[in-house]
Amino acid sequence: MKTSVVLVALLSLGLLAIWQIFWRNNPHIPQEGQTMEGTLNAPDFPDGLQWLNTERPLSLRELRGKVVLLDFWTYCCINCMHILPDLKRLERKYADALVVIGVHSAKFFTEQETENIRQAILRYEIEHPVVNDHQMAVWQQYAVRAWPTLVLIDPNAKIVGYHSGEGIYEIFDRAIAQTIQTAEAKGVLKRGALNFKLEREREARTVLRFPGKVLADERTQRLFIADSNHHRVLVASLRDGTIEMVIGSGAVGLEDGAFEQARFNNPQGMAYDPDADALYIADTDNHAIRKADLRKRVVETLAGTGEQSTLYPPRAGKGRETALNSPWDVVLIGDTLYIAMAGSHQLWRLNLKTLQAEPHAGTGREACIDGALERCALAQPSGITTDGKKLYFADSEVSCIRAAAIDPNGALETLVGGDLFDFGDRDGFGREARLQHPLGVVYVDGVLYVADTYNNKIKRLDPRTRKIETFLGTGAAGARDGENPTLDEPGGISYANGKLYIADTNNHLIRVADLKTKRVETLQLRGLDAARPPALYRPIDSQTLDTAAVNTPTPTLTLRIALPQGHKLNSNAQSQLRIEAQGATIQGKAELVAPLQSLQASLPIQLNAERATLNLHLLVYHCREGQEGLCYLYEKRLTLPVQQGGAQPEIQISLSVNQ
Repeated sequence: MKTSVVLVALLSLGLLAIWQIFWRNNPHIPQEGQTMEGTLNAPDFPDGLQWLNTERPLSLRELRGKVVLLDFWTYCCINCMHILPDLKRLERKYADALVVIGVHSAKFFTEQETENIRQAILRYEIEHPVVNDHQMAVWQQYAVRAWPTLVLIDPNAKIVGYHSGEGIYEIFDRAIAQTIQTAEAKGVLKRGALNFKLEREREARTVLRFPGKVLADERTQRLFIADSNHHRVLVASLRDGTIEMVIGSGAVGLEDGAFEQARFNNPQGMAYDPDADALYIADTDNHAIRKADLRKRVVETLAGTGEQSTLYPPRAGKGRETALNSPWDVVLIGDTLYIAMAGSHQLWRLNLKTLQAEPHAGTGREACIDGALERCALAQPSGITTDGKKLYFADSEVSCIRAAAIDPNGALETLVGGDLFDFGDRDGFGREARLQHPLGVVYVDGVLYVADTYNNKIKRLDPRTRKIETFLGTGAAGARDGENPTLDEPGGISYANGKLYIADTNNHLIRVADLKTKRVETLQLRGLDAARPPALYRPIDSQTLDTAAVNTPTPTLTLRIALPQGHKLNSNAQSQLRIEAQGATIQGKAELVAPLQSLQASLPIQLNAERATLNLHLLVYHCREGQEGLCYLYEKRLTLPVQQGGAQPEIQISLSVNQ
């Protein structure tokens, strides 16, 4: 749980006094047996705020009759991420009575921007309306003091109570059920699920989806990509970008076994052992460490139970018997895997021979405190690297780069950055420099390169002088290549062959930067049809067309597909048209040709019966001209009934691909 520095004193003294009395008299959600009716009116949302995951602004006035749960969150916050699965469970259980509304009250400057919140909604797969409380107005109205805080409102728009912190499911499951029961007994509950237009419905499918981390290995000339929101890891060639392996089915879950069947949940950082040909993966939302054997092509879980650890202080233990807490990145030294354990605000170590997992640095308290490893404090470490002598890590919530001894009896020190609410974009030395929620770091020949995520930059840090300066990026969000490149919340960074490899998360791209020239190119992945993205929450678009009546038993089927303006077929993937026929025979091979901005296929058909059915399955890989690294996938299934007795000798189908 994070406490805000935004003072409630910004409220008028009269309103503040009222709320202080309310929170004092209603410190938590009422206990079982107590009334689930509120007494104080819930303030409605101010006009003029921007809303997401809904077509229009909402008000508590129009939601009367519903139980409303406000979730005050900020998208950087690991505690806020942790309660999202609980919110989803509650939303599904009480779908006909409950409305969850996310109130995004930002900590970092970047988080105030609506487009960045929209990307976070997509990344976290949030399915309820979210309002951008960019000036903390709603936060102040409700006198909130910490992220996350949840406020329960009854169908009469009265506040029932609140809770701050994690572990919300049981608390609100009971409270919502009792609130519904009370409201129904009084005849004020309006049942019936509300449907909102979600941001994901407007999103095109891409081959990569919010890649969180990337790892380059010179010895094997391989590039490992955490395709985080597709819940898998791609293995590509460093030489030409050809995809060689796909680790994971793309379905969410915690399942070991062959690469094709294994399941992950938001995999992030990776470490590679070339001698064993083994990849170690921080399976973040499964709270687990996984091992992918690239020779046998199987995945196994080394540590973690699959459930988030809620112990404080966290406890050591053996392998799969030990609960972990959002491992975000890993680095390998000998037989020890060091883990940036973002959820417990610690560094951990896992002995790969004994599978003993234990804290290495940090008490579990969220803060920026240097000193002995067992007494220091960290704040959501999210990227880790090493020079073999020290562990360097990006401590994201304090916007610092810090160094920890490998020796358990050693100490930890902060190299650059301030504290929990000291952030910005300032090059310089030591504690006077400012970063904004860095997530990635890599050691290269005496220098650290930092993914300064919310500043959309890559920075260069000399750990000896503690000087940090901008290396790449203008600060503006974008995907421009060349000598003046732009990035969009890069989350991971690695090095090989004189180049930096960057997981450009919000752009769904891998970027490659030459250390000497500073020129940036977008990596063009090849063999993309071997890494077709899973459908996930979006079913394949299917359509049954009107019956085509033809005047010949040998009509021609002509399919025309219009691409978005400025797009073309991606030459690095094989677009496909597959046709299955009942009552007819397809004469020839279904091939797509691409004249200008459209695709076309023409096939003669032999009808073997008076009525026939054609089933078309279309896969089109396309990209923007000049941005071949970002590949979109359009997929559609068509069912076309055909009968003889009409007037046309040809069957024509026209489609438009929406980006």
